[in-house]
Amino acid sequence: MKYSMTGALLGAMLMTTAPAMAQDLDTMTPEELYEVAKTEGSVTVFSLSSRIARIESAFEAQYPGIDLIGFDINSTKQIARLEAEQRADIYAVDVLYLSEAPVVLRDLLPEGMVTKYVPPRVADQVPAELQADLLTHRLSTRALMYNEAAYPDGTPIANLWQLTTDDWRGKVLMEDPSQRGEALDLLTEIALRSDEMAAAYEAQFGMPITVDEDLDGAGEQFIRDLFDNDLVMVGSSSTLRAAVGDINATDPSVGWTTYSAARNNEKEGWALQISNDTVPSAGILFPAVLTIAKNAPNPAAARLLIDFMMGDDTPTGGPGFEPFYVQGDYAARRTIEDHPDAVPLEDLNLWTMDPAATGAARARVLDLILVLQ
Repeated sequence: MKYSMTGALLGAMLMTTAPAMAQDLDTMTPEELYEVAKTEGSVTVFSLSSRIARIESAFEAQYPGIDLIGFDINSTKQIARLEAEQRADIYAVDVLYLSEAPVVLRDLLPEGMVTKYVPPRVADQVPAELQADLLTHRLSTRALMYNEAAYPDGTPIANLWQLTTDDWRGKVLMEDPSQRGEALDLLTEIALRSDEMAAAYEAQFGMPITVDEDLDGAGEQFIRDLFDNDLVMVGSSSTLRAAVGDINATDPSVGWTTYSAARNNEKEGWALQISNDTVPSAGILFPAVLTIAKNAPNPAAARLLIDFMMGDDTPTGGPGFEPFYVQGDYAARRTIEDHPDAVPLEDLNLWTMDPAATGAARARVLDLILVLQ
């Protein structure tokens, strides 16, 4: 009986001090977090990028005794897995590194499935809008890319509506937007930019656009016309990038993918380049966020990893950020410089996604796409 009472009292004490401990973790320095994290021993992260493997090596070198367990999982699958596990009272992941902010902010955050953590060390170096709801790690892209070896004078696409003409029939590639959230976000943004798409139509064809009665604006008309022009949907980003970027191609396609894919041009034999001169826009700029999962089993190590991934005070962000210091990725910490090979952030011709507006419009656009497929 004495043992049972002692255990019960200890359990009650731990329950009453848990919120205080969480608050203490939020205010700890990296050095203080490391001391606690060593007792946890590991940290598990779902990552939208395969570059988490490089983060794993660098993190474990800087923080011996903590095993980083990284899973390369796209954002759509991360969200589905997290929801399924938490509904089953399974809490196995510590950190999520994902995009699809419209879904995260609409579905996960209000339900408490994820929580915000901003390392005190970098709080004053990240713009307020990039840490208001969740912490943005970097700004990523879904941009129209072309083959600069085949088109050395610049992009062949001056206006997005060219993609709906016979010249580009069957030569425009996209990952399946019903399976890849970033592609759906791109099409949703196009749908939301009806006025700009209408103006671009008139500039391309010399007449005002006529929108089908069942559609809501010029953006949705573009989506229908694009699918009707034999849009090619591919199953993986690597397939798309190879098809568009092959340096030996004589009549290559164009396609939407991440601008940061150009970092692999030399390695893969590609000639990918962003179609930054296309009007009204080459694509979207969206946040890749770092967040802590509900009931993270290793809360100190989770915070330490997020702090590490935000980079150090060098211009490239040091080992914690350097895997993402490439052309096409833009650090949320504006003390980290844009990559010298990249179009500067202020000159990037991409729409900045409004996650709330996109989240509200996503279902309608998805319904349209499913019919068109």
